[in-house]
Amino acid sequence: MIEEGVDKSKRQFLTTALSVVGAVGAGYMAVPFLSQMQPSAKAMAAGAPVEVDLSKMETGQLIRIAWRGKPVWVLNRTPEVLATLVTLDSKLADPQSAESSQPESSKNSMRSIKPEIFVAVGLCTHLGCSPTFRPEVAPNDLGPDWKGGFFCPCHGSWFDLAGRVFRGVPAPSNLEVPPYRYVNDNLIIIGEDNEGSKA
Repeated sequence: MIEEGVDKSKRQFLTTALSVVGAVGAGYMAVPFLSQMQPSAKAMAAGAPVEVDLSKMETGQLIRIAWRGKPVWVLNRTPEVLATLVTLDSKLADPQSAESSQPESSKNSMRSIKPEIFVAVGLCTHLGCSPTFRPEVAPNDLGPDWKGGFFCPCHGSWFDLAGRVFRGVPAPSNLEVPPYRYVNDNLIIIGEDNEGSKA
């Protein structure tokens, strides 16, 4: 084979350039496939801790937020509610929350870090329905024993305003209290405990 008049440096340049262009093209082709292996931003955010601003909450107000795809309630309890909670122990299945799910910081009669602020996962412990917030006392449909709380319309479970379940209802345990911590008096983070570790 005769290679007279062939510019070897030009051939080398074209071979190198073609190789570089091919590698870059392969990289561009691989990016969509590799990015699909990563969890979506929505999936990553679903498990991330959530900040809740308490500064604008009024006394007696309940706010709802989403954390890990679940409804979470934050309730600013009134002094009257706090006084009523201690009178309900004889009607509750687990008044001291010994058999319930809550962080160590909420293992007390109020099931909270600070008595006035109650945080709970808004799902009934029976079959996962979302109870309704019923703060009124002795409504006609719930009777004179009702001092305010959460009522599950699916199967009739009752919970007081500390998320403690009443005796004789389908729900087997108190509402779950998720891990949370105070950053300051007006800001809590749901999904982190007092040491700042994520749940």
